[in-house]
Amino acid sequence: MSNVNLRGTGVAIVTPFKKNGNVDYDALKKLVNHLIKGKVEYLVVMGTTGESATLTKEEKQSVMDCVVKETKKRIPLVIGIGGNDTADVVKQIKKADSKNFSAILSVSPYYNKPSQEGIYQHYKQISKASKLPIIVYNVPARTASNIAPETTVRLAKDFKKIIAVKEASGSVEQCMKIIKNKPKDFMVISGDDNLTLPIIASGGEGVISVVAQAFPKDFSDMVRAALKNDLDKARKLHYKIMDITDQLFADGNPGGIKHALSILKITGATVRLPLVEPNEKVKQKLKELMSR
Repeated sequence: MSNVNLRGTGVAIVTPFKKNGNVDYDALKKLVNHLIKGKVEYLVVMGTTGESATLTKEEKQSVMDCVVKETKKRIPLVIGIGGNDTADVVKQIKKADSKNFSAILSVSPYYNKPSQEGIYQHYKQISKASKLPIIVYNVPARTASNIAPETTVRLAKDFKKIIAVKEASGSVEQCMKIIKNKPKDFMVISGDDNLTLPIIASGGEGVISVVAQAFPKDFSDMVRAALKNDLDKARKLHYKIMDITDQLFADGNPGGIKHALSILKITGATVRLPLVEPNEKVKQKLKELMSR
C-alpha cells in the first residue's frame, strides 16, 4: 500500500468563503492553481485548516468535487476523514469516493481522550475499512490526547495500509523516537511548519503545511533542499519564512493563513464562527513581514 508517494510538501488547503459566509468556489480554483504553480507535491482537502468542522455534508462534497475537477490529476490529493466516533468514521470511509484520492488523513479521536489501546483499536478499524492508504494525524493541542511514539510504531508494524503519521505534537524528540523504531517504508511527516527542517534532518519525509499555502515555492524548495541534504539552502529559506509562520498561528488557524491569502489577493479572509479573524496586531505584523 505504500506505493503512493507523499514525500515532500503537502498543503492543507483552506475553504475560501465569501463575505456572506458561502463557499467561494472561484477563489478555491485560484488557490489550487497557485499551489500547483508553486510546485507543491500534493494537496490535502477537508483537513482542520479547511474548516471541515463547520461545513455541511453537501458543502464538503462540493468542495471536494471542485478541487478534484480543478486539479485535473496534475498532483495527488489526500482527503481528511476523521472523528471521535469510530463507527461513524468507518462508515464515512466506506462511503467515500476513493478513486480521485491517493490517501486518507485521519485525525486521532478528539474530546473522548481514549487510552493508547483505544487509539490503536480506532485505527485498526479504520485500516480494515479503507481501500486507501492511511496517514495517522497526531495533533494533541486539538485532540487533548497524544499518540505515544510506541503506539504509532505499533500501528505502522501491524497494518500495511497505515503508511505515515502527520506529527503535530510539537516535539522533535517524539518524531525521532518514531523514526528510530519505525518500519523502513513508513513515513514521518511534519505537521508543524517551523519544525519541518529539523524533522527532515532527523529522517522525516516532508510536511503537510499551512504556510506553504501562501508561499508554496519558497517552502517546497526548502523541503526539497532539506530532503537532498542541501542544508545551507534549506536553512536560508527556513529562516526567511520563520517569522511569518509564527504570526500565522499567533491568533488561531486558519484565520492567520486566510488573512495572508487575502493580502496576496488569492482568497478572502472570512472564517466561520466560532472562529474569527486574527486581531489587528497580528494583521499588521503579517502585512509588514509579507511586504518585505
